[in-house]
Amino acid sequence: MSLSVGLITYNEERRLGRTLESIKNIADEIIIVDSNSTDNTVEIAKKYGAKVYVENWKGYGLQKNSVIEKCTKDWILLIDADEVISDDLSKKILEVIKEGKEELYDINFTSVCFGKQIKHGGWSGSYRIRLFKNGIGKYNDNVVHESFETNGKKGKLTEEIYHYSYEDLSDYLSKFNRYTSEGAKEYHKRGKKANFFGIVINPIFKFIRMYFFRLGFLDGVEGLLLAILSSNYTMVKYYKLLELNRRDKNGNK
Repeated sequence: MSLSVGLITYNEERRLGRTLESIKNIADEIIIVDSNSTDNTVEIAKKYGAKVYVENWKGYGLQKNSVIEKCTKDWILLIDADEVISDDLSKKILEVIKEGKEELYDINFTSVCFGKQIKHGGWSGSYRIRLFKNGIGKYNDNVVHESFETNGKKGKLTEEIYHYSYEDLSDYLSKFNRYTSEGAKEYHKRGKKANFFGIVINPIFKFIRMYFFRLGFLDGVEGLLLAILSSNYTMVKYYKLLELNRRDKNGNK
């Protein structure tokens, strides 16, 4: 069984080498769809032998489907440029694709934020589909929060992917505006409406849930910072949705 490793990228020179280094020994081909990066992302990818296709941004779901369409091997490991495959997971991937017992796999995620593994607050211990047989499914067309749609037989791998969510606070803030805008647009597309609960109450609950109920305080100052930032993220996203709702009401002016 052969393996394609696929990624979407945009200005990932800071982290792409680390990601590609983690999969170079298991990938039979590396497929990257880049969204017109202005840094050295493409050059770094080519150093690892990746086939790079430059395409305009279409949203996460459609962009990832474009990667899938270009993969030619039996199995696809579709990861993000900020995800690193652990050594144990590399060995397990080669084992399960050889056995072929399942058609796709959920993989265990551990988040790394601000240089520290974050074990609580809901940041780690989740499972996401990353490994699947070629042709078994595709992503929906969501701009953000895309999901893999399939009827295939699914397994679970407990070996870890390390998700380098944010390199440092500057990295978080540089992504903040784009992510909140894309989230608001996705809610707007679904017809959701912003209200007092979403803008004020929901962020408060977000903080309480992450920091207290999900034990974020056990991650020290980083746990507190992430709870505050996540609460603020929720507030800003819903306020941007309110702005979109108002534009609709005023005739998109």
